[in-house]
This record gives sequence, C-alpha cells and structure tokens, in this order.
Amino acid sequence: MKSKVYFSKEVSSAALVRIFEALERNLKGNVAVKISTGEPGGHNYLKPELIKDLVNKLNGTIVECNTAYRGKRFSSQDHWQAIKDHGFLDIAPCDIMDEEEDIVIPIDGGKHLQGKNYVGSHLKNYDSMLMLSHFKGHAMGGFGGALKNMSIGVASSHGKAWIHSVGATTDPDEMWHHVDNQDGFLESMAEADKAVIDYFKEENMAYINVLNNISIDCDCDSNPHDPEMQDIGILASLDPVAIDQASYDMIINSKDSGKESLVKRMEELHAIHTVEEASNLGLGNREYEIINID
Repeated sequence: MKSKVYFSKEVSSAALVRIFEALERNLKGNVAVKISTGEPGGHNYLKPELIKDLVNKLNGTIVECNTAYRGKRFSSQDHWQAIKDHGFLDIAPCDIMDEEEDIVIPIDGGKHLQGKNYVGSHLKNYDSMLMLSHFKGHAMGGFGGALKNMSIGVASSHGKAWIHSVGATTDPDEMWHHVDNQDGFLESMAEADKAVIDYFKEENMAYINVLNNISIDCDCDSNPHDPEMQDIGILASLDPVAIDQASYDMIINSKDSGKESLVKRMEELHAIHTVEEASNLGLGNREYEIINID
C-alpha cells in the first residue's frame, strides 16, 4: 500500500496546524518538537511565528542538540544564546538534549554504527516526537528533511561525529578525517533513524516538512546561499521515508528554473540514498499518494 502524504500549498501557522490535524495522530505525554534552531548568521530556518501555534497545540517542548562543528551552537552556552536570539524561548519551553551527557540507544541491524546511536540524555524525558523539518539543501547530505532531522538532529554532538565518520569516532574534531565515505554516511543516517523510531515506536511519531526558503544550504550554515526557488508548501506524513521521497520529488519535478543548483547538489551527493537505505531498513515506503488539504 502507498503511504499517505498530506500537502498544503499554503505556508502559514494555520496551515501547519491543519496539516498536522489531517494526520489524526495523537502524540501523547511529553511531546518533543524537533526543529533546527538555526546557526546564527543564517536566516532560512523555520521561524517562531510560523511554528508557535502548532507547538502550543501539542503542549510541546522544542528540542535540539549541540553541533559537531565549532560554530555558535557547539557549546550549550552559545546554543542557548542562539535559541534566545532567534525567538524560540518566547514561544515555548526549549531543551538542548545533550546539555548534560549522552546516552546510547541501540540500532537493530545496519552495517556501520556497531549497533549504537549516541543521543542527548534528555531524550528519555519525552514520550513522543514531532519531526518538524525545514526541507532544504545540505553541503554534506545533499538535502535535509525528516530523515536528517531525526538522525543528525537528534544525535548528540558526539553522536553527530559518530554518524558523519561512519562509526569511526565520536570526537567532533577527529571526525573530519573520516568523511570520505559518502554512501556510508548516508547509510549511517538511516541507521540512526531506525534507532530513534525503535526508541519511540512508530505510533508515537509524526513528520512535517516545510518547503519554504529553499536554499541549497542547510540551516546549520552561518552564511547560506539565498533561496533560488519559490516556496512549494508543507508536507506531512506518518511515514518518514515517504515524506522525504515526496519532498525530493517535488524539487526534482518542479517547473521552477531556480531548482537547478539544488538538484545538482542532491544528485552529486547521491542524496536520495538515505531514503533508499531507510526503506531497506523497513522505516517506510517510497511509494506514496499525495492528499491535498487546501
């Protein structure tokens, strides 16, 4: 059976709430809303005024982890300042999940990460999670959507190094000596995704991708390239594979001539391979149907 992917052309706070409601998924208990808080200097991340109503509807906590590169979100002190400056503390409780320490959650299967995914210790404080992702390009992964947000995004600083280095090291400085295995990196992200889904269980997760401010660069970039495409809309699904496949397809099949640089980046970095491997690991279905909610 094809997975359902809901779509709204409208990118607004109200549309974000409507598309989540279309999923008919009751996220229970303490709800973590995983976003990118955005590297200072960047400006394409999901804005607080866009996500506020949905986060509050869920009585959710905005969660993040520190980065593995030495920018303005590498230390918790700097990261908290970025969260404050970007306005997220004004709309909801926020949590840097690896502020204190890591925990290891198991990976059942896979071939790179030795059965271990390193995440922030605060993950254990949550019962369910919404992956609220800004879909855009990425200098290493090709694109960032639900699968990247769930793997690199949920991983602690050490866990990010573990994934990027394809299981060679948890040292963020050492990892840069182990970033030449591109497909291994993409497959490692999929393995980390499996760990998170197994931890929370499928029924306690939901996924939204917002396709606006679509730059070839990630929100982790302090000086991202300006968007060259027009906004596309919002996608939502209970299937992380289907939502990223649909988002990718919307870029590839767009008639917007501004897509060319992003398409080139995704193809050069074999970005779709993360989706392929996530499907191979049983995390979802690459076959989907689009359901318009507008």
